[in-house]
Amino acid sequence: MSDGYDLVVIGAGSGGVRAARMAATYGARVAIIEEFRVGGTCVIRGCVPKKLYVYAARFSEMFDVAESFGWQVDAKFDWPTLVANKDKEITRLEQAYVANLEKPGVEIIRDRAVVTGPNSVHLVNGKRDLQAKTILIATGAHPSIPHILGAELGISSNEAFDLPKLPHSILIEGGGYIAVEFATIFAGLGVDTTIIYRGDCILRGFDDDMRRGLEAGLQDRGIKLIYQTTIKSLAKAGDNISATFSDGVVAPYGAVMFATGRAPNVRHLGLETAGVKLTPMGAIAVDGYSQSSCPSIYAVGDVTGRAALTPVAIREGWYFAETVFNNNPMMVDHSLIPTAVFSDPEIGVIGLTEPEAATHGDIDVYVARFRPMMNTLSTKTERTILKLIVGANGGKVLGVHILGPGAAEMIQLVAIPMGMGASKADFDRAMALHPTAAEELVTFKAPTYTYRNGAKV
Repeated sequence: MSDGYDLVVIGAGSGGVRAARMAATYGARVAIIEEFRVGGTCVIRGCVPKKLYVYAARFSEMFDVAESFGWQVDAKFDWPTLVANKDKEITRLEQAYVANLEKPGVEIIRDRAVVTGPNSVHLVNGKRDLQAKTILIATGAHPSIPHILGAELGISSNEAFDLPKLPHSILIEGGGYIAVEFATIFAGLGVDTTIIYRGDCILRGFDDDMRRGLEAGLQDRGIKLIYQTTIKSLAKAGDNISATFSDGVVAPYGAVMFATGRAPNVRHLGLETAGVKLTPMGAIAVDGYSQSSCPSIYAVGDVTGRAALTPVAIREGWYFAETVFNNNPMMVDHSLIPTAVFSDPEIGVIGLTEPEAATHGDIDVYVARFRPMMNTLSTKTERTILKLIVGANGGKVLGVHILGPGAAEMIQLVAIPMGMGASKADFDRAMALHPTAAEELVTFKAPTYTYRNGAKV
């Protein structure tokens, strides 16, 4: 077989796989190059194993509530069983991804790739060169590790799934969704868990009601929060790791995890040889059609620094294939993306936060707080929060923010009417489904408060 292709994709994650498969379906000769495992971060060491571990962690809370429903529970947790079953599921998913690529004729090359020009790629291990009319970069991102003394003693989300055993305690640095999700996991599995964050509240950029609601929920679960502080250094201390904080405090932990952001995988890709420009944040700069500064090279997914979410990468890969190989130019709309945080309590959001919406004119804000029905027979006092932000006097729905059980499932469905430009009146026309938490979104009567001329009333 010759080494000339219509498309060479570097990276077999969600975006790259979708692009390769669809391009091949449209008749292109496609090769996809992957140096690790097919499936990418989401399948192998991201969304999928994380959600499985979240499920595992939630059983402890279910056991607590079970007694109020008459159940007597005597359970114990086995970490190796969870890890082994997770590995089986990931292997199954990887095989499915491979089959989906092979069915339309995509050639899978397991190697490391380096761009050597606008239309050429070098295989490092295979020591051969490929020619391609179009190159797609879909190499994703990797965890960012702080440049501190002893950083090698810490772990990232990559290693957290496969620890040989659960630590007795863990310190997690970071305040984003990865930090709070893994805090939920470890705490739910019985690990003494602490979050340390340089800011004054977790989940910067989310609506304040969601941030403070999750903060309270984490604390209710025994998770300690240390704000406006960072890790200055790490050192080995017997079986523990000694962490020195920026305020001078020194404390031992069974493990230390860095959840301090992710950086695009662009190093050693050879992009400079083709004149591919990067953004100030080190991502590949692309236009609305995912085309880089080099006309024959495109990029999708986390490596572009747009929205680091698996469904976004998949949509970008799909639209790339439509544009380049089906003569159907399509641009992804990044303006209205539903987002979930699989913490406990869970968060689902779409649209504008309250401060953002207040800059768009007069708005009405509706807020409901109540105990989830699951907890009403127990002593748990945690509140579900549903927040609806709309244009004044029954105007367009601008933002929906939900904290509590099932928040992610609810927000996916909310994304449909919001994408259609639904108004408060449209929500009101929906018949309530009782008893559910979601019914609160369609039964709000009077605003909890309003903004007029930029001022809260």
